Amino acid sequence: MRRPESKHRARALQILYAWEVGNGAGVAEVGSGLVRLSEHPAEMTDQLAPARAMADAVLADLAGLDRAASAAAENWRWDRIGVVERNILRLAVLELRDPAIPPKVAIDEAIHLAHLFGGAKSAAFVNGVLDRVARTFGRL
Repeated sequence: MRRPESKHRARALQILYAWEVGNGAGVAEVGSGLVRLSEHPAEMTDQLAPARAMADAVLADLAGLDRAASAAAENWRWDRIGVVERNILRLAVLELRDPAIPPKVAIDEAIHLAHLFGGAKSAAFVNGVLDRVARTFGRL
């Protein structure tokens, strides 16, 4: 991975994925589980607080983030989009709403996550959806 912020995004994605496929486990519980499973628990612990903050921010406005992303995902029902891609989009839409984060950074980081964690066509799909979201928000 690249910068520390990239690692935080990746950990936030892992937390959100585990939260979504888990049985109602909270972000704190999921984060603690990631640390236990990690080969490098000290490094994971350093990344956990910012990652949990990102995951908490996503969950705080889940409906709004889902609305923005699903509106831009033309011809795709939100519930038919893969769990990994859905959570990458949620994180990126959250960042696209933050004027302190350049839109190209938010999109590039999301594409990077899609390459790492998604399927063969994930990166192109994520890029297309986020381009529409950024244009809707007036960020591109």
